[in-house]
Amino acid sequence: MKIAITGKGGVGKTTIAGLLARSFALQGRRVLAIDADPDANLASAIGIPAQKLAGLQPFSKMKNLAKQRTGADQNNGGLFVLNPRVDDLPDRHCVEHAGVRLLMMGTVEHGGSGCVCPEHTLLRSLMKHLLLDRDDVLIMDMEAGIEHLGRATAEAVDVLIVVVEPGSRSLQTSIQIEQLAGEIGITKIVYIASKVADEADLTYLQQSLQNKTLLGHLSVSEAIREADKKGSCAFDMQGEFKTQISNIVTALGAFSR
Repeated sequence: MKIAITGKGGVGKTTIAGLLARSFALQGRRVLAIDADPDANLASAIGIPAQKLAGLQPFSKMKNLAKQRTGADQNNGGLFVLNPRVDDLPDRHCVEHAGVRLLMMGTVEHGGSGCVCPEHTLLRSLMKHLLLDRDDVLIMDMEAGIEHLGRATAEAVDVLIVVVEPGSRSLQTSIQIEQLAGEIGITKIVYIASKVADEADLTYLQQSLQNKTLLGHLSVSEAIREADKKGSCAFDMQGEFKTQISNIVTALGAFSR
């Protein structure tokens, strides 16, 4: 199962990505979590200790690796390989915790929208490999967009989860995300409601998302707030949200069949 998670900043998508990753791992599934958000926080949401992350770099920062794999370091007049070998990279450049392996993608910084450089080429090839060639449960935490996806890999995404909270700005962002997803061919789009304080919040979102697939919701949780403050993993705590995320995992399985 290949799952991409996005939504407006601050809605709780990274927390949900971490909860889903740990939930699938608890079922005995092989889980690969991809942090594709420039504000990388997925490691703490999974519960990976800081000392385990020492030395782990985003692929976008591995300039030497990108040059080696694409042949851009061979003084060949600026030409380089557009489909470098990447199949060995996920296992060599990951951190594992509680049955979840984490990869950090990062973002290539460049001046134009049409960047074709070794780092971008490496990221694109790696993403294609992860989505098309591996059997892991793939959970990708993305920024408020789908920049890491393209037409060549969009069809491999089993489901795009848009996380929303009660509020017009969050819902407006979700509309923009749906439009972008449609442009590259992603049609399986579902929603998870986050930070739901009461029945009125849930009703508001249900009415706003009529004719959409709402997989479930997470209530406002003091346990999640405390975990976020401490930079720790909510999955290792107890609360109503554990049942709610379990219900979402079940709904995901039914939806992706």
